[in-house]
Amino acid sequence: MEFEAIPGVGEKTAAALSELDDAERALREGDVATLTRAPGVSEGRAAAVARGAIRRRHDDDGDFLATDRAREVYEDALGLLRERTVTDYAAKRIATFYPTDSASRIAEVREFVERATDRDPDPDVLDALSGVEPLSPPATRRVRDRCLATADAERFAAAEEAFPELSVEVVEDARGLAELARSYSTVVALDEQFAGIDVEGDVRVRPDAMESPDEIVPERVLAFFAENRSRVLAAAAVHEAADLDPPCDLDALRDALDRLDDDGTIVGDAELDRLVTAVDDLDATVSTAESVANDRLREAIRERDVTIEGTDFLSLVEQGARVDSLLDRELEDEYDDAVAAAREHLVDALDLRPEEADFAERAFPDDPAFPVEHEPSVISRLRTELKAGRDRRAARLKRDLAADLSALRDPVEELVREALELDVELAVARFAADFECTLPSFVDIDGADVTGEASPESHGFAIEGGRSPLLDVDFADVDPVDYRVSGATLLSGVNSGGKTSTLDLVALVVVLAQMGLPVPAERVELERFSELHYYAKTQGTLDAGAFESTLRDFRALADGETNRLVLVDELESITEPGASAKIVAGILEALDEQAATAVFVSHLAGEIREAAGFDVAVDGIEALGLEDGELVVNRSPVKDHLARSTPELIVEKLADDDGSGFYDRLLEKF
Repeated sequence: MEFEAIPGVGEKTAAALSELDDAERALREGDVATLTRAPGVSEGRAAAVARGAIRRRHDDDGDFLATDRAREVYEDALGLLRERTVTDYAAKRIATFYPTDSASRIAEVREFVERATDRDPDPDVLDALSGVEPLSPPATRRVRDRCLATADAERFAAAEEAFPELSVEVVEDARGLAELARSYSTVVALDEQFAGIDVEGDVRVRPDAMESPDEIVPERVLAFFAENRSRVLAAAAVHEAADLDPPCDLDALRDALDRLDDDGTIVGDAELDRLVTAVDDLDATVSTAESVANDRLREAIRERDVTIEGTDFLSLVEQGARVDSLLDRELEDEYDDAVAAAREHLVDALDLRPEEADFAERAFPDDPAFPVEHEPSVISRLRTELKAGRDRRAARLKRDLAADLSALRDPVEELVREALELDVELAVARFAADFECTLPSFVDIDGADVTGEASPESHGFAIEGGRSPLLDVDFADVDPVDYRVSGATLLSGVNSGGKTSTLDLVALVVVLAQMGLPVPAERVELERFSELHYYAKTQGTLDAGAFESTLRDFRALADGETNRLVLVDELESITEPGASAKIVAGILEALDEQAATAVFVSHLAGEIREAAGFDVAVDGIEALGLEDGELVVNRSPVKDHLARSTPELIVEKLADDDGSGFYDRLLEKF
């Protein structure tokens, strides 16, 4: 794939993506977790790159959201979905969903939604998801007990890049290998020319080392699983709680992880534990063994009366004899017992095997001496043997476990990826359930069915039982709204009657629908709009410059796509009411000519209708009256109805309560 062909991806990001093993799959599936492994690519950036790749695949220009307010509604929709995610990954992954006029992309997401809404957001599954995170590469750890050796300069450079954990040495012949073998426990020769050379030490000829990195450096795969143990186990728990079919044997996976400590070392092997303990405790155990021997010998001397006749004493002095000779003559048996106790302690405390126990026999001298001291050379050799046995055992166990875990590497990545994607699916499922959503039906402008579902009569949108989750009230308390629009329409109504909320509902429904997601309504039909233009209410009259800029924005609406949705909230506030009515009328005429769908909220609906050069539709959110000073409103706009204003309702209420006729005369003015 040509990464720079993805919208928004430059040379630097393309180079980072090229370092990933499966970048094309990640881009195809919107796998934000994998994309963040690329150097310098943050989660937010990864989501943007994934979105760009999706747009490219569906030939989408990404211009659906044409105004700031339209983009705000989209962000609100994403927020509702993010609130229902558990993992940070899913919260970022949600951003790969976006509104579009691409039929193929909408259909792709709808397939995902149908699968997602079949999921059960069980609390146990959500709880298990809380421990799942994307897999993280561990920091590179230096391995100092082995090295690579080569006589080839190019191979040397390649080995340094492929194995940052190891030292790479240049050698010319067997002598160079032999020298390395004296410094390293294991030497891996990379050149075929060294095959068959007999060198003392652990020297292995592996020309295929580059193709088998986990065999050469098993610590690499062990470190990966040690770093990600909790994530992997949490993903396994998610699969079990959700009754998903895992990509590997979870019992075998847990068994392998049980053999690995958090720092990447092997655990659970009794023989390795014995050797590690023996090496660590050797010096202390030898010191204790000496104490055992000397304590016994002291006790024997205290309890024994030793008599030396004068001639014997003279003889010993003349011979230059030391106390050793006296011990040999008088306490031979006691000395032997003391040394035997020291040797036994050494064997028992270190749990030495028979072949190792021979060192214990030679660790203390047979010739009597006081105090009893160990033979340093013997203990040094014992230490060397124990370390060698420990390292051989650990290396073999590392290779065996690394081989088991290497086979699980790809399945484990899939295991975690599926768990994270499940969180995305459950967020959509929870969104659909919380807001009683349904999948909308799409139609083309000419009424042709594009989704295999029923189509409305022409174009525009039709919402039945729509309820906005963006309102600042409990969703259960939101009044349902029915609203159908085809062509350019004015929406009238009393203040605080719900006109802006209706526009927000329409915008949210269209945004969600064209994201491919379910919408908060009982039933929705709409055409695939090419763009959404939503203009929020302007605060106060604009100055000349801002007024001109606003008119330029609406001038652009007269050109280009013919099936845009335009939502405008009280445009008349940009200038004087008389001029505003004429301007809005002119804009509506242009939109009508290009067969756009438009809803303009206005308190000047009557004036605009009179100024328009066509029969503009006027709908009204009807106030049913005042009750205890509060408006009682039918939230669903009434078709072809100019709604009464709040002042008219107040005057009408006063006229009912007053017989003077004053309020009746005022009422006639409306």
